[in-house]
Amino acid sequence: MSSSQKLIRTLRCKNRKFIGVLAELISTLSKWGADIGNISTVSFGELHNIRDITIIVNDEDHLKAIVSAIRKLPNVEVESVIDEVMEIHRHGKLVVEPKIKIQSLEDLRMVYTPGVASVCRAIKETPRLAEQYTTIGKTVGLITNGSRVLGLGNLGAVASMPVMEGKAALFNQFSGLHMLPILVDTLDIEKFISAVESIAPTFSAIQLEDIRTPDCYEIESKLSQRLSIPIMHDDQHGTATVALAALINASRMAKLDLKKATVGQIGLGAAGSAIANLIMKFTGKAVLGTDLNKEACERFKGLGGEVAQLKDIMKNCQVVIATTGFPGLIKAESIQKGQIIMALSNPFPEISSADALKAGAAFATDGSRVNNLLGFPGILRGAVEAHATRFVPEMYLAAAEAIVSETPAEELIPNPLDPQVHAAVTQAVAQAAIACGVTRPIKK
Repeated sequence: MSSSQKLIRTLRCKNRKFIGVLAELISTLSKWGADIGNISTVSFGELHNIRDITIIVNDEDHLKAIVSAIRKLPNVEVESVIDEVMEIHRHGKLVVEPKIKIQSLEDLRMVYTPGVASVCRAIKETPRLAEQYTTIGKTVGLITNGSRVLGLGNLGAVASMPVMEGKAALFNQFSGLHMLPILVDTLDIEKFISAVESIAPTFSAIQLEDIRTPDCYEIESKLSQRLSIPIMHDDQHGTATVALAALINASRMAKLDLKKATVGQIGLGAAGSAIANLIMKFTGKAVLGTDLNKEACERFKGLGGEVAQLKDIMKNCQVVIATTGFPGLIKAESIQKGQIIMALSNPFPEISSADALKAGAAFATDGSRVNNLLGFPGILRGAVEAHATRFVPEMYLAAAEAIVSETPAEELIPNPLDPQVHAAVTQAVAQAAIACGVTRPIKK
């Protein structure tokens, strides 16, 4: 699902200490459509106050219009427009630090030569010891070619790095493991696969990220066949896991038996096809699906889905999920009374939740609520802790059920910043991997 391209900026404003000046400034921002966030005081002076006001705007033209309007106010001066997002990303968001400080010659001898030689020989003799005596056992590779970055398209490998760093930082915080971003600068599928194969010994698992369709399917499939560590394309399976959890909760809130319901999936790209596939694994029933791309429809049939027309899905399905990227695709008049509508395209859904509910939907939500952060840290950690060799659908189903179990009453999903959610997902995925027999025996 794509990401909002709105801009976040901080206006540093100097205003005269007259009653009503700040109110006029805030009123002007609101009048011009700025979404106002934090307001913080930089300094109080005898004649002037300086404040930082964070706003969200549609684009650069919108920002220029707002700044121009403020500069016309008689007692306000815009000192600067600060791009705090760029500042946060300056020099990257990750650091690499040693676990041990080397403060003496004795430390040096143990950490490096000659002491390290005995560890190398032990691993050569018993390769599995690398999981205990190196960082391999707690490091996940995050690998992309930047061919589909958020909703921005093919930006290339280097331009994808800010996303990769952010994902790695979140993974570390909520799993306690390391995630190392790797950029592979090729659109050639076989070259990409070969590159990943050659560096795979560095990792205990691999997460594929921001890779275009249909390339992502072949890449994930071949890597899963060739490597003995779990491989997950998050845009498919992380999204599907969280979407299924949200749908289970939504069905309960709408008093609908999901396993008996007819489900429709509009849009059969990476996210849509994976969502539909996981729902079919959960319910045991075929999902009706549609897409403008004939190859996507054929692939969907291969997964066990049933291709249908958009109008038939809207007419016959109690649950409708959309991941098309086309705002306004679902018309209010096509909504059936009592339907569950999940229009997941960001920033502009196929139909707004308010319009869907007004048209008679029993429950409606959009993509802003379905956050992959609820899934991937625990899914990957669970696989690593269980020493899984691959992912199977049961592991994603277990993760979805764990998310459901941690969801507060009357909420669609839990807080993605809650560590307990990630712990529950980790445990559920590890147990599912063991139960499905896709783990290596642990040797001490």
